[in-house]
Amino acid sequence: MSGPVAGGFASVVLDVDSTLCGVEGIDWLAGLRGSDVGGKVTELTNQAMRGRIALDAVYGERLALVQPAQYEVEMLANLYVSSLAPGAARAVRRLRDAGRRVVIVSGGVREAILPMTRKLGIPDVDVQAVSVRFTPDGDYDGFDTGSPLATAIGKRAVVEALALPARVLAVGDGATDLAIRPVVDAFAAYTGFVRREAVVQDADLVVETFDQLTDLVLA
Repeated sequence: MSGPVAGGFASVVLDVDSTLCGVEGIDWLAGLRGSDVGGKVTELTNQAMRGRIALDAVYGERLALVQPAQYEVEMLANLYVSSLAPGAARAVRRLRDAGRRVVIVSGGVREAILPMTRKLGIPDVDVQAVSVRFTPDGDYDGFDTGSPLATAIGKRAVVEALALPARVLAVGDGATDLAIRPVVDAFAAYTGFVRREAVVQDADLVVETFDQLTDLVLA
């Protein structure tokens, strides 16, 4: 980690999987396909989140292996709601009530994430994620291959384009979140669900709870 970073931020960029919620969405969907597919996808996710392989190389491969149906994405949506980090809903409410901008930037499936973010009161326009397509029968029909969020440094490009009110704090658990650091004022590694040492080492700050995060942002 770098030296001490002052608190007080106008904008917060939040990851979803293993940060806002205690689930890795694509890994959970892969688990529905049995241990062979589940194990392969989980390993690809772990390698990408540790920064050992680029997300670009595995994003489409994981979805091609899983091919989630619409009803399965709806099941994942329910899981996101039920697996919110302790204190996360209260934290988001406090931050928004205090006039802070809270945006979601995730490489996860947008259609699964939106029901959860709507419950948190976050406008859809402030939710950046990867859309998937379905056939009229509800079968998987591909994903938005043009989304920068399906790439290793895509979150950085998305956050930069949002031109959020300064100071900006990005919060996440993985290498794709850490990649945002050059375009924000500080990056906090969230360790409430998983601690990735390679991410913690290069983070400006470490937070384990959303109460800690709230105190940091409102300082």
